[in-house]
Amino acid sequence: MSLPSPKVVAELLKPITWFPPMWAFACGVVASGQALSDHLGLLLLGLLLTGPLVCASSQAVNDWFDRHVDAINEPHRPIPSGRMPGRWGLYIAVLWTLLSALWAWQLGTWGFGATLLGLALAWAYSAPPFRLKANGWLGNAACALSYEGLAWITGAAVMLGGVFPGHESLALALLYSLGAHGIMTLNDFKSIEGDSQLGIRSLPVMLGARRAAWTACAFMLLPQAVVCALLLEWGMPTHALAVGALALAQGPLMQRFVREPVAWALRMSAFGVPLYVSGMMVSAWALRGLSIAGAA
Repeated sequence: MSLPSPKVVAELLKPITWFPPMWAFACGVVASGQALSDHLGLLLLGLLLTGPLVCASSQAVNDWFDRHVDAINEPHRPIPSGRMPGRWGLYIAVLWTLLSALWAWQLGTWGFGATLLGLALAWAYSAPPFRLKANGWLGNAACALSYEGLAWITGAAVMLGGVFPGHESLALALLYSLGAHGIMTLNDFKSIEGDSQLGIRSLPVMLGARRAAWTACAFMLLPQAVVCALLLEWGMPTHALAVGALALAQGPLMQRFVREPVAWALRMSAFGVPLYVSGMMVSAWALRGLSIAGAA
């Protein structure tokens, strides 16, 4: 059996998808209130873990078990196109999963345990018998929790020496995970045809494109509104205003998206999601300010 080229392996691991969990981990690091200059090693270890290892593992797992769907929706992908020979897609998924677990051992008990949970969710999302992605509600929830909430909480806990982060950080991590459910739905509009044929009940398949678009927008906007309210309650009005402004800036994009869901899903991802994740970092800096003020 021939070996896959490094270029094809890199395409399988989809570096463009690594940003969200790396960003969420960085948000948790910032929210911890710890001096970043004293923990640069942990920060680097965590960023490499969440992106090039765990997220890349999830992409390889998904591409292997989605190869029949991709043959319809994205036949140019490495596995359905034949550029990834034989069962190498599966072998790489297993190898990257093991590498992720070994790497996570350097981050202590919490980092290791959170990584195992994230990897378990990645396999449960794509692989039978669970194949959570067959149901848009469950699959998107698993992805959103792994990519945003779990990465945020891990970043905070690692910086705090394995101590579970406070309720403020936990609340924001879970709220942004809830909003990420809508972001995950954006990815499903490009694969409606293949999902329908192969019985994958994504939200656009279950609800129809227009209702799924409304649902995705609601999932994104409502948690941001709650975040603004919490920041105001915690005495951080400037940060609340910034998060609110970023949420409002998503409005025009969402209006176009709900009118033309399939045509605008990609643009909503490209321009709306950066506004959303910018609000995450603003919120993290708000918590950092609270932590520093409380320690003074």
